[in-house]
Amino acid sequence: MNQFMRFLEEKFMPIAAKVGEQRHLQAIRDGIIMTVPLVMIGSLFLILGFLPIKGYESFMANIFGDSWQSNLLYPVGVTFDLLAIFIAFGVAYRLAERYQLDPLSIAIISVACFMLVTPYKISFTPEGADKTYEVTGIPLALTGSKGMFVAIIIAILTTEIYRFVVKRNIVIKMPDGVPPSVAKSFAALLPGFAVILTVWLLRLLLQVTPFENMHNIVSTLLGKPLSLLGGSLAGAIIAVMVAQMLWVTGIHGQAIVWGIMSPIWLAFVDENRIAFTSGKEIPNIVNVQFMDIFYSIGGSGTTLGLALLLVLKSRSQQLKQLGRLAIAPGLFNINEPIIFGLPMVMNPVMMIPFILVPVVIVSVSYFAMDLGLVAKTAGVMVPWTTPVGIGGFLATGGKISGAILQLFNVALSAALYYPFFRIWDNQKYKEEHQMKKEVS
Repeated sequence: MNQFMRFLEEKFMPIAAKVGEQRHLQAIRDGIIMTVPLVMIGSLFLILGFLPIKGYESFMANIFGDSWQSNLLYPVGVTFDLLAIFIAFGVAYRLAERYQLDPLSIAIISVACFMLVTPYKISFTPEGADKTYEVTGIPLALTGSKGMFVAIIIAILTTEIYRFVVKRNIVIKMPDGVPPSVAKSFAALLPGFAVILTVWLLRLLLQVTPFENMHNIVSTLLGKPLSLLGGSLAGAIIAVMVAQMLWVTGIHGQAIVWGIMSPIWLAFVDENRIAFTSGKEIPNIVNVQFMDIFYSIGGSGTTLGLALLLVLKSRSQQLKQLGRLAIAPGLFNINEPIIFGLPMVMNPVMMIPFILVPVVIVSVSYFAMDLGLVAKTAGVMVPWTTPVGIGGFLATGGKISGAILQLFNVALSAALYYPFFRIWDNQKYKEEHQMKKEVS
């Protein structure tokens, strides 16, 4: 145990801290976070379109007509189907902020460059026809979740080229009397031209390759391998273990790991959403909602069960009081009081279950869905702060099995934490008892 602690302190923690401070990863994380409100709004309309209530569809059709569902899902399309465009804007904006450049100008140029590398071709089969035609139009498949990797790459490329030009002072400077908004527009002219010129040449170059466009090359060389890893049980376990090991060193593990994995997992959420709305079998188990709703119950480490143990089973007054403080935020999946108050950080007793319990929870949840015992997540983006039971019900498209799995995970995590909790509680109880003796 001492050697493991020494390894965390001397080897793992410095590397993790550098990764966490890496500006491009921070920009990707914060840029994706900017899209969350829109995705949640779209998810609300998705829930309303498929409420699992008997007679709901006929009731809505009688009031609003037969096309009520397609009309209700318009906000879903304008949020999920344009996700890559929002990310191209958000990531460039956040990265430009870190470089102290003009974030709005760079974000707009980033969106333009993303559309520049996106082919305006759509396969279309007229109703009743056997032949498929290629028509001109914006392909929503590429502006949605499938285009997220390209959007991130373009956002970073745009910002770095813009920064390169600005650092060499190749900008148009206006006189002092010119309004700031006008001056910023002219200052962005030459750097923006350099960015669009570079991306345009890149598109022309890729057109003469077998890949034809940037979306194809990114999907083949980057998207597929990462999707195979990120969508598997092994990938989920690796992500969870890394996040938990970061937490026990005092670093926000989910902020780092989710920042890297979110583009993959969000794409899986959208694939599930498309399948759910089409009435097809939902393809993906592992995605953002799976990790947020079924692993992060009570917060990172599935600690709601532990919070209940602290309240109900502690002999130590210190731990009982901590449990009372932790239970309320724990119901909303916030567990910093436990992580830093118990603590979990560098605690040789509690860090073992804190790393291993989530692995068990993720594995159990995965197999429960894989075997068909529990419904898979339906592409509905439920806020990660949604209380246990409600989150599982909504995330699975209104299936009671999702709520039952969440409650089961709470009970299972409590049982797994219990032996370690009892050791720590006894230790704290003895310390308190000894202090009372010394005082008396």
